[in-house]
Amino acid sequence: MRTSSFCLVATLACVGCGPTAEAPAAKTPADLILHGGNVITVDAQSTIATAVVVSGDRIVAVGGDELLERYTAERTVNLGGQTVIPGFVDSHIHMQGDPRRYIDLTTVKSIAAIGELVADKAAELGPGEWVTGYGWSEDELSEGRRPLIEDLDAAAPDNPVLLTRAGGHSAVGNSLAFGLAGIDAGTKDPDNGVIERNEAGQLNGIIRERQDIIGKLVPESDAAELRASLADNLRALFAKGITSIVQAEETIDYFAEWEALYAEQRDLPRASVQLRWKGNDEMAAFGRKSGDGDEHLRIGAVKIFVDGGFTGPAAFTKAPYKGQAEYRGTLTMSESELASMIAAAHDAGWQLGIHAIGDAAIELTVGLLSESLARKPRADHRHYLNHFTVMPSIETMRQMAKDGIAITQQPNFTYTLEGRYVANLDGDRLAHNNALRTPMSAGVFVALSSDILPIGPFVGLYAAVTRKGMSGAVYGEGEKLTMAEALRGYTINGAWLTREEAIKGSIEPGKLADLVVLDRDPLTIPAEQIPGLAVRQTYLGGRLVYDSGAAAGA
Repeated sequence: MRTSSFCLVATLACVGCGPTAEAPAAKTPADLILHGGNVITVDAQSTIATAVVVSGDRIVAVGGDELLERYTAERTVNLGGQTVIPGFVDSHIHMQGDPRRYIDLTTVKSIAAIGELVADKAAELGPGEWVTGYGWSEDELSEGRRPLIEDLDAAAPDNPVLLTRAGGHSAVGNSLAFGLAGIDAGTKDPDNGVIERNEAGQLNGIIRERQDIIGKLVPESDAAELRASLADNLRALFAKGITSIVQAEETIDYFAEWEALYAEQRDLPRASVQLRWKGNDEMAAFGRKSGDGDEHLRIGAVKIFVDGGFTGPAAFTKAPYKGQAEYRGTLTMSESELASMIAAAHDAGWQLGIHAIGDAAIELTVGLLSESLARKPRADHRHYLNHFTVMPSIETMRQMAKDGIAITQQPNFTYTLEGRYVANLDGDRLAHNNALRTPMSAGVFVALSSDILPIGPFVGLYAAVTRKGMSGAVYGEGEKLTMAEALRGYTINGAWLTREEAIKGSIEPGKLADLVVLDRDPLTIPAEQIPGLAVRQTYLGGRLVYDSGAAAGA
């Protein structure tokens, strides 16, 4: 071990013992021992150990390989020099079940490939059936543009199609989908949304922020089908080393589906579910608040959307977007409505986790939170902002630190959304996109998360320590974190947001044995190797829930 903070073993020497000497003490039984590796504990002292002992679902000892002299276990794994870290806590993610009509577009590399997938799904379902999908991004398509209405019309002329962009803030539909929704070139933009037109003034198929005006026509899927698919999608997170999540939004009604799923199955990532605010009476009738639940499933913060997303873009900014004379994005509601909602949720005792992306939205939100805290102080409220894309003033960040308003930030956006930022931001706004070091230096608590762009933590870790976009360009050199800081942001800091830092997020005795075995040490490898890190094994409460087949042997 490089430090001895967790060494729980005293070596007993017996010199010249005669035949009447006592027999060695019996070893303490345990369920699992991982040893012969590199254990990054993420404890307060940044201890590095070589062995972990687990009994039941808890860690009972952390130290050197001499722990083998004190403990015996049903399963003993020699790590062979591999690295163990706490399970990743993705503190802002969107998980859902996929209906039969759904197409996964997260790995597509061309509009032509999208067309083929749409055509195949339409043929499978038959004419008239809706085709939906998620995950395309123009930044990753070989044509270098977005799919448009004519692309989808050619692929599925007899099926309505609606495909959501990665990030969820815009979508593309075909002519049949727009027609069924009663939308044509003369339709006015919906509140807080944009229906795009081409140079000839005709629909181009893109709708920003308000794709629900088409999506509401998609038939409801069978609840059992979605529940089974959600379970599969959740379990797939183990292969990425994710053992805990914060589901970024559900309605209080749909939370019952999560409860039903977690009552049936326990081998799922631990989840805290953010709930969209529905009004004082409805939330009171729900009967529960942030933090209620258990270590498997609990109620999270109230989710409020202050502004739009960035892929449109629709985030609310102080200055117009690059190349635009006036457009600054939009708020999702009036300032008075927002103030009333924040005050009501705060006064009712809820934790608040608020979507705020643009600098104007951030400053407005922080001001309203601070007003509520001044009017009705609450110790350890742990209110936080989801996203922090366009950095606000230093005064706002200092106010956040003073009032204990935290952030869950997505450093992977700097990489994945580079093209959107370059197209729409300039100067300091571009250089400090998704700031990390600046808010931390101002005293703001920062956790890291993915918002599924992409889900895997290694892109986020890479972008956090390099500040590189997909092109290799560096944005805001001074915003870089160390790998130790980035790991902390993706583990124990995420646990802090859900008030669970005492039971998970680091490798310490008494905590849940949520552990991930990596093939290499992220603290020592060159930064360019971070995206290629591989998860060998994932343990949830000491149970092996993922094995790549390439882990070290017992």
